[in-house]
Order: sequence, then C-alpha cells, then structure tokens
Amino acid sequence: MSKAYESTGVSIDASDRFVEKIKEAAKRTTIPGVLGGIGFFGGFFEVPNGYSNPVMVSGADGVGTKVKIAQALGKHDTVGIDCVAMNVDDIVCSGAKPLYFLDYLAVNRLDEEVSYQIIKGVAEGCVQAGCALIGGETAQMGDIYQPNEYDLAGFAVGIVEKSKIIDGSKIKKGDVIIGLPSSGLHSNGYSLARKIASKYSLDSRFDGIDHFGLALLEPTKIYTQFIVKIAQAVELHGISHITGGGLSDNLPRIMSSGKAVIKRNNLPKIPIIEFLVKEARLSDEDAFRTFNMGIGMALFVSEEEAPKTMSLYPGSVAIGTVEGDGEPSFGLV
Repeated sequence: MSKAYESTGVSIDASDRFVEKIKEAAKRTTIPGVLGGIGFFGGFFEVPNGYSNPVMVSGADGVGTKVKIAQALGKHDTVGIDCVAMNVDDIVCSGAKPLYFLDYLAVNRLDEEVSYQIIKGVAEGCVQAGCALIGGETAQMGDIYQPNEYDLAGFAVGIVEKSKIIDGSKIKKGDVIIGLPSSGLHSNGYSLARKIASKYSLDSRFDGIDHFGLALLEPTKIYTQFIVKIAQAVELHGISHITGGGLSDNLPRIMSSGKAVIKRNNLPKIPIIEFLVKEARLSDEDAFRTFNMGIGMALFVSEEEAPKTMSLYPGSVAIGTVEGDGEPSFGLV
C-alpha cells in the first residue's frame, strides 16, 4: 500500500485484516433472511414471510460518552452491547422485531485487537436481540480523534405487521405502568456521571458497588426478545424506552393525554444510580430527567392485564398508573 497514506495513520492492510475478523464475529449472529455476508458494499436481508402488510421500523443511535469509561478502563468488549441496545430497544417500542444491525466505528488509528473487542460486543448484542449483524463501517480519522480514542454508533431495522403497531394511542386513564428494571445507567447521563467519577478512582468501592468503573460500564439491558413475546401474550397499549430525558420525558412522549403518576417507592434501587444522585445532590426533577432511576423500559397495560404482564418478565413491577385526561404529563408520589 501507499507509504505516504500509512504515514498519516491510516492502514488499509490492517483494515483488511480487521474485516476478516469481523466476518467471524458476525457469523454467530446469522438468522434466517441474511443473504451473503459482510464484505460487500451493502448488507442484504430478505423480508421475512408471514406478514400481510409489513412495516419496516428503523433507528440510529450511539453509545455517547460512556465510551470514555471503556477507554479509561481499557475494557472494550461491552460498549458494543450498549450500541445495539440503544437501537433495538428503541424500535421494539413500536412492537417491531429487530432484523438486522449495522455499526459505525470511528477511531484515531486502527488497533486491531481493541476494535475486535468492540465489534465482538456488537455481535453479542445482536445475539441477545435476535438480530443479524450484516455490515458496518470502520473509519480511521487521526485528524479528528486523539490516540486511543474512538466513537461507536449504529443503525437497526425491524419489522412489524401494520395492524399490530404499538404507538401509544390506546393508552387510557387507569392503565398500569409496568417497569422493567434497568441494569444500571444504561447509556445516558454519562456527562454528569463522568464529572462525578473524576473525583474518585475508577476502582473505588462504595456501598453496594464493588468496582466503581465496572458499575459505570455495566451494559445496557436488551429487552427486545422479551417484549416481542409479551406483545404476543397481552395487549400492550404503549412501550417507552427510558433513555435521555428519563422517566419524566419518555413516558409522556407516547401518551396522547393523561398524567403518568409514578410511585417512587416502587422503583428498583440501583446502587450506582443512588450514589450518583446523592453525590450530585440532584433534585427529583433533575434526577428523573438525567437517569433512568432503575427502569429501562416501561409498558402500559390495562389493569386487568397487569398481573399477567408482570408474570412474563421476572423482576418487573407496577411503578405507576395513568391518571386524568389532560395534556400528557409526569408526576411522582
């Protein structure tokens, strides 16, 4: 290859070797519908049979500044799970089953082992979500990223029968809000979390936290396969992924009317979240807009369907109800 180009920090040879490694990682994500493999100019996926009026649902998202924690710890095998989760957990809110995923990895200079650990995490996330990794892009940009820096984003596509789209229009007064516990911060609130973390060593221990850095790096929970099954068993009126903006923003956004009233004592206690809220001295308003407060996904169901819904996801809990019928809003009791 061109020595001049290599001198800029871009190695095409390393990139070619890396693609071969990715192909091996992607093999374990293969599901019916995948045509060909990674390496062509586009990924191919055949629309599944069994849909009379299929609607494709897509989403794009990244990991955000959580990658800074991974870089500080030198642990890169979980941020790929986060990347997949942030995408597939969004599209499943419409009832869509994820089909395939593509990643975008931007680096200063291609470190084949670090990059492989990242993409191996992406593949693991796809396995958890039941979707295929069919392509992506790795960009070497030494003029933009500092040495050992990288950023990670992705794109997911799913499918849902048009008549079964869940859009929140059925949410009504009296509905119960079922919370599916989060695994930690997921991938939101890290600008504040990292500011707090800068005061401590990442290997610090606190009450309920054995390793501060690893608690911050805990991967985002992937709920998709569970929710697809729940949607087949009960009528879900609405699904909300609790990401940026927390419970206070993400519950009302799918409601046409009414107030989502949350019982704070019913929320799971997540040590890393409780620690950060206390350290930052956050008000309720700020805490519930910054962090997920222990809930990764919220399901709106009728009061009659609530017990069955909770039986289908161990650890789920009724965290609140829909009250009134005015403009969509959020409240705590």
